[in-house]
Amino acid sequence: MKKKEQTTFDISGVDPIIDKYNSQQGSLISILQDIQEEYRYLPREALEHTARRLGIPRTQVFGVATFFKALSLKPRGRQLVHVCMGTACHVRGSQNVLEEVERRLAVKAGDTTPDGEYTLETVNCVGACALGPVVVMNEEYHGQMGPLKVEKILKKKRD
Repeated sequence: MKKKEQTTFDISGVDPIIDKYNSQQGSLISILQDIQEEYRYLPREALEHTARRLGIPRTQVFGVATFFKALSLKPRGRQLVHVCMGTACHVRGSQNVLEEVERRLAVKAGDTTPDGEYTLETVNCVGACALGPVVVMNEEYHGQMGPLKVEKILKKKRD
């Protein structure tokens, strides 16, 4: 039987975030967003600590953390790449754009590169339909994307 590796997690960054919101239960979503910004994901230990500090059930904290697609329970890359797959983008070729990003990063949508640099995700709509297909990289919108433009934006972020 394989022994489960035990890891320790430094939650010292969580308390200042909770304190910033005066331990208000109604600020749970904002607290989780800030924790994710700090750690690039929502570590289990941070969620459990947040539940204790706010005096709410862990199930409520985990429920919120898993409800919103913008929140992640697994580590994300330093660079977030979102490919819009909404109807307007889809009919303009977003599937080809997605395939090119997957090829260049050597990961599938929903995964992170082994070096932890990029996380690739698809989204249903980014609200920029007139610019489709759209790729959002670290909150920067890139419109009228095609496979050739993918190389340019990835190269620009690497430089």
